[in-house]
Amino acid sequence: MSTRQFFVGGNWKLNPTSLSKAKELVEVLNKADLDPNTEVVIGVPSLYLIPVSEAVTKKQILISAENSYYKESGAYTGEISASQLKDAGIPYVILGHSERRTIFHETSEVVALKTRAALDAGLKVILCIGETLTQREGGETAKVCEEQLAAVVKQIKESHIFVEPILTIHYSNIVIAYEPVWAIGTGKVATTAQAQETHVDVRAYLAKAVSTTVASEVRVIYGGSVNAANSGDLGAQQDIDGFLVGGASLKPEFVDIINARK
Repeated sequence: MSTRQFFVGGNWKLNPTSLSKAKELVEVLNKADLDPNTEVVIGVPSLYLIPVSEAVTKKQILISAENSYYKESGAYTGEISASQLKDAGIPYVILGHSERRTIFHETSEVVALKTRAALDAGLKVILCIGETLTQREGGETAKVCEEQLAAVVKQIKESHIFVEPILTIHYSNIVIAYEPVWAIGTGKVATTAQAQETHVDVRAYLAKAVSTTVASEVRVIYGGSVNAANSGDLGAQQDIDGFLVGGASLKPEFVDIINARK
């Protein structure tokens, strides 16, 4: 079993539709017996970030924004900056989710700029990568994931002194979420072997592109129709350090997923 801290993120997406319901979801976690060795992070719609953060009573539960822009301020109507999130006391942000890449047409280069801005502002980043079904069936999973990561690696190299200790600290603020697009919200799940294989490939790329230290220490989590029934087997894999959970994070079973290694 890895020594990397297990990580379970809940991505609420455009849910729920009321603050009272959001607080009810938080209260379930506040009252639950959660594995103290698991870091829990909840991705919350921007409108509810501050009140939900204030409703959390457990120190192990942290709040994440679901997106941020790469500009600090300016004439960018409707956007929210990493600096604003940091000032509001929000420690995490989810970037590069497949829904941002497909529905809102964010390129890997844009995701990389956002990641760089978030890290520079002092935020931690849940960086999402993953392939479509066509790419999976074409044997391109590793290639696609590497290309999406390469843009981020390039930005970090360009913006910071390439010295091992500094680099390692920087990457310690990134959690990589491998989310096969074909498994998000579809009920389909990558087999434990498929997920483990891709996580190994991600580490191999990081070892080559960054360093072996970063490759061994960075947390790589899995997302894609994770639920209470499959979380145990997935979480037992050597290179799967947790999950980014969508729909199930809005249900009581989210507690069971958090406790997958308990």
